[in-house]
Amino acid sequence: MSTPAQTVNTKKSLRREVGYSSLQAVLIDAGRLMAAESAGTLRPTGNWSLGQALGHLAAWIDFAYDGYPGRLPWFMRLLGPLMKNRMLHRSASPGIRIPGVPGGTHATEPLSTPEGYQRLERAIGRALAQAPTRPNPLLGPLSHEEFMLLHRRHAELHLSFFWIA
Repeated sequence: MSTPAQTVNTKKSLRREVGYSSLQAVLIDAGRLMAAESAGTLRPTGNWSLGQALGHLAAWIDFAYDGYPGRLPWFMRLLGPLMKNRMLHRSASPGIRIPGVPGGTHATEPLSTPEGYQRLERAIGRALAQAPTRPNPLLGPLSHEEFMLLHRRHAELHLSFFWIA
């Protein structure tokens, strides 16, 4: 598990174009990235290791069932529902941070790539089997399809920072 030596501005980082048609496609790409890391051909352009990114994606899926950490500032809760369509149907922008949260987001602990992949595989299995049980803290209640779309967009953002050389 490796991380870049210095912090990069992810708003300016080179990113690969990624578009997932399903959460299963996310797992397929994550498996390819994990194999590339094992082969020494994975090139990260962001600040996180692959295991860290996979674990982060898994945690945010699981939060919809187990409870979200903290509470968003009032202005985000007010504006969130207005951004719902954009967040579900367009690529997410890098570098967005949750105010008051160290590191700007939750679930960023370092993980080995196999551990991150296993967590993501479990979380996606859960998401495929059952609709979320808690409303999204930013967007409010989501249908199962909207939930799947949101997490495909989230995975596109984070996995776009990993290239296979």
